[in-house]
Amino acid sequence: MPNMHFRHGKFTLSTMVKRAASYVGLEWRGLRYHLGLIGALLCIVMLCMPSAFVTEGPGPTRDVLGTVTVENGKTEQMIVVSGAKTYKDSGKLLLTTVNSYGVNSPAVNAQVLAAWFNPQAGVLPREAVIPPGQSVEEYTDNAKQEMTSAQDSASSQALAFLSSQGMDTSNVKVSMNVDEIGGPSAGLMYTLGAIDKLTEADETGGSTIAGTGTIDDKGKVGPIGGIRLKMIGAKRDGATWFLAPKDNCNEVVGHVPDGIRDVRVDTLADAYEALVKIGQGKGDTLPHCTVD
Repeated sequence: MPNMHFRHGKFTLSTMVKRAASYVGLEWRGLRYHLGLIGALLCIVMLCMPSAFVTEGPGPTRDVLGTVTVENGKTEQMIVVSGAKTYKDSGKLLLTTVNSYGVNSPAVNAQVLAAWFNPQAGVLPREAVIPPGQSVEEYTDNAKQEMTSAQDSASSQALAFLSSQGMDTSNVKVSMNVDEIGGPSAGLMYTLGAIDKLTEADETGGSTIAGTGTIDDKGKVGPIGGIRLKMIGAKRDGATWFLAPKDNCNEVVGHVPDGIRDVRVDTLADAYEALVKIGQGKGDTLPHCTVD
């Protein structure tokens, strides 16, 4: 019977330690992998969860001297005048808006995180936008009511201003067509648009002028929210001038986009004077916003 020979490895103490360490290392690497995977999945889940914040970004602009598509799909003038002759202007008067995400339904944490790192976006607690105790439907209805009130104030202030300039406005009626814009902040630009349409002068002189601000029954221009984002939207849509309420100037200084010249306005008379001077090429003399 032939002899059979077996080669046995030498199981020394050092060999056993090395093999044990290798086994433990493999197990530890596997544990770290699975813990990392679980952590990544938890992060994804957290990012997809609803947030308690609302994000904001530059919204669309609208030329108040132009047209808008109304509910029945027809195109109508944004500002409708009856009882008087109207005139065309060679430039544009842009109202500005802010887009809010997380009002009708909560924004997710990923959207909020992205907005935090985006210099052209903003983040606000949801209760700062929708007051506690107010439903989304109530908030939306209130925004619509504010817009209706802004239109009424714009119409009455435009006619009062023209009347003070010697125009007979007794038979003139002004109304506005708007789309999905809410809130009172377009009051100033609606007022300027109505005045522009009812005067023969080419006030803008071909310039694209944006702005924002409420207008009250005394012709006072009031502050609004989101002015930095509105200036970004105005720049994006070709504006080279921006009419800013005096009470918003602390938010304007240091944040005016390149290529836009800000103009501080406190009253309707200020704003109309600025409009005329810009159209005449004399806008450089108009006041900037300054910090109080």
